[in-house]
Amino acid sequence: MGAISTPAAEAEDRILWRPSPERVAASVLADFANRYGPFSGQASFDYGELHRWSIQEPEAFWASVWEFGGVIGEPGKTVYDPGTDMRTARFFPGARLNFAENLLRRSDSGEAIVALGEDGRCRRVSWKELHDEVGAFSAWLDEVGLQAGDRVVAVLPNIAETVIAMLGVSALGGVFSSASPDFGERGLLDRFAQVDPKILIACDGYQYNGKTVDIRERISAVVEQLPSVEHVVIVPYMELGVPGGMLDWRELLEARRGRAPQFRTLPFDHPLYIMFTSGTTGVPKCIVHRAGGTLVQHLKEHRLITGLRPDDKVFYFTTCGWMMWNWLVTALASEATVMLYDGSPFYPDGNRMFDFVQDEGAVFFGTSARFIDSVKKAGLRPAETHPLPDLETIASTGSPLVPESFDFVYEHIKQDVALASISGGTDLLACFVGPNPQGAVYRGEIQGPALGMAVEIWNDAGERVIDELGELVCTEPFPTVPLCFWNDPEGTAFEAAYFKKFPGIWCHGDLALETRHGGYMIVGRSDAVLNPGGVRIGTAEIYRQVEQLDAVLEAVVVGQDWEGDVRLVLFVVLREGLVLTDSLTDEIKTRIRVGATPRHVPQIVLAVADIPRTRSGKITELAVRDVIHGREVKNVEALANPEALEFFRDLDALA
Repeated sequence: MGAISTPAAEAEDRILWRPSPERVAASVLADFANRYGPFSGQASFDYGELHRWSIQEPEAFWASVWEFGGVIGEPGKTVYDPGTDMRTARFFPGARLNFAENLLRRSDSGEAIVALGEDGRCRRVSWKELHDEVGAFSAWLDEVGLQAGDRVVAVLPNIAETVIAMLGVSALGGVFSSASPDFGERGLLDRFAQVDPKILIACDGYQYNGKTVDIRERISAVVEQLPSVEHVVIVPYMELGVPGGMLDWRELLEARRGRAPQFRTLPFDHPLYIMFTSGTTGVPKCIVHRAGGTLVQHLKEHRLITGLRPDDKVFYFTTCGWMMWNWLVTALASEATVMLYDGSPFYPDGNRMFDFVQDEGAVFFGTSARFIDSVKKAGLRPAETHPLPDLETIASTGSPLVPESFDFVYEHIKQDVALASISGGTDLLACFVGPNPQGAVYRGEIQGPALGMAVEIWNDAGERVIDELGELVCTEPFPTVPLCFWNDPEGTAFEAAYFKKFPGIWCHGDLALETRHGGYMIVGRSDAVLNPGGVRIGTAEIYRQVEQLDAVLEAVVVGQDWEGDVRLVLFVVLREGLVLTDSLTDEIKTRIRVGATPRHVPQIVLAVADIPRTRSGKITELAVRDVIHGREVKNVEALANPEALEFFRDLDALA
């Protein structure tokens, strides 16, 4: 793989922010390091050494996470059994716990959830109210015979009822799966039909960008094609009415008020969630995640890395179809207040998210790289209107955060803030790389590997490389290696997904780079990498250049098979009223040539009205690549805007 040119690692002008010594000393991680590991009893610590200890001594590290996180349950005699490989390794093999019990450790009058709707409705749920409603719902689930391992699926907005439903299901050991209500009928069936759910919970409708969408007919059509479903519960979110034969959520809970949650104690590896891949290359894979693994991973990330403390307010802008929702709600186990938002982040204007963060005093705000870029493109300057005095961390994921967006955050959102670009995914329900509470923020870089995650960058020969593009791998087991794929009894699909390239080593599918001072850059997905003339190019390297142009709102680049080689084709969405002139095309190509290399310059630049993306907001290069080669896109229901594919069909310039 080719080398990438980076400035000297020690260059001070690349450091945008550094935590003060006082902030580091007062961090939750400093408290942890003072109690456990190589810095036990010492006043200071080194993150790099702490990370090495967490990898080299997994038994000691994960035992300390269990204890420090105050896990409710019995840990058993063994913390870590390495097994024969990453798939057979087990953490806490004799442990027993209940996931929901760990999230419901409080029952006082403090705020557990603040849920804001696009229309301004704000529901505040105390810990006591959360306890009571989970108790009522789990009582009904018990009445209808929900057994441990039964699947319950939800088509719900990002509202308090979704959290209550998940907790009620997991309290009894059910397996929970969710999708956002903007999924179409086929998209829901592609996911839910694979797992034979016993119960389906849905809303009557939802609101987005000022419009109310009624989904009752869609839900009825889906239920008719899911013969395993015995009960359908409707949350009347938009007050549109409950169809006949379906149960009203509010009536169901009201009849069972006062019932305390009953927590079934289950093995550490009991299934908690079934998460679905985006499904843009076929029917979505069903990833089964372990209850205990999810809990200890998230406690580690929330407490040690994010630094959450009881009553801190944490907000991640997400839908219930993205793994960040699952990540967010586990913050209840850290006794933090979870902030939920349902609707468009730009309705009625682009300040909506910053209003919410400021009004509630959030200490943590997570979003997508695309949102940050959209705020920038809209010409907003939140720092001039929103001082955000309580905000300590801004997190970004979903796609690589380009260096210029780092600049924008510090110049126009907040100067004194930890900008945490993170990367992991649905596959592990956690992060491989992310913030280092002790480290500086370098422009364009993720700060470092997460504790307990043996992350490296390998070339095609399986050798670790520094300052060189390669595959992001994890060389040692971690608690959220998925339990399995649903309906994959031989494990062949699971093996092919993660261990085909380097047997026994988790290969995540990200093209990435590790810098000499331990930072990381994600350059793009390996399966979307470009290969003109046999040279590997990450798509993010091109997007970084193009999207700095004021005329371009967003872009997608793919490789087209051409005359025995590959030529680069760049599609751009321009600002309203602009057209792609020869001079603008030249400007785009010059920007790429100067900012990257001549090899990155596309042979063809075309304007389109829209670009297809997944429902979590990620641009899908593979769907565009299939369309321009005349191949069928296997699962258009996985796309938030499948109609955008039509802009790429039959383009004369590609012939």
